[in-house]
This record gives sequence, C-alpha cells and structure tokens, in this order.
Amino acid sequence: MKHIKAVIRPEKLNEVRDALDKAGCAKGMMITDIVGHGGQKGIEQVWRGEKYTVDLLPKVMLDLVVRDADVPTVKEVLLRVAPIGEFGDGKIFIYNVEEVIRIRTGETGEAAL
Repeated sequence: MKHIKAVIRPEKLNEVRDALDKAGCAKGMMITDIVGHGGQKGIEQVWRGEKYTVDLLPKVMLDLVVRDADVPTVKEVLLRVAPIGEFGDGKIFIYNVEEVIRIRTGETGEAAL
C-alpha cells in the first residue's frame, strides 16, 4: 500500500476529486487547506499603487492511501487534471505504508482501505 500526498491548486480540487472518483481507485481521501511556497517564492502584487509580495500561497493537500496497483492510475489522474502549466501547480509525494487498521472493525491491510 502507498500513501500519496498531493499538493495542488485550490481551484483544481473539484476536478481532481471528480477524476479520481471516476477512476475508482481512491476510496477515501483527506483534504487539508494549507499555505506555502515552492520555487516561485510567492507572487508580487500591486494594491493602490504599492507593490507587495505574497510569499505564502494557498494550496490544497490531498492525502490518499491506495493499493500498490492503483498508484499508476492516481499519478496519471493527478498529472493530467491538476496542472494549469504554470509555476505553483504542485507536487506529488509517494510513501510506503506499513500497516492500515480500520478502528471500527479491526480489519487490517487492504481490507481496511
């Protein structure tokens, strides 16, 4: 099993959720509103003639735990749907998951997903 953590633009969240749902490989996910910056180091804006830098930009972080066989599909969906083709499109991180336990039933492993 793998833990996939994806940082995406907030405006792409609904499209990504719909695409993952249609692909049928993400049975559950956690969504967190976050702020941060990557290589772009924020953006410069002008308000009432004054320039200022917004260095922490809003993003959304998706956390999914999926079967190993579903990882390529999740990656394909994220790479196809999430980008707009500019700096700040996000990142995908993939980690190994040692164990999953469903608290309600005590099921473990893939059965707990």
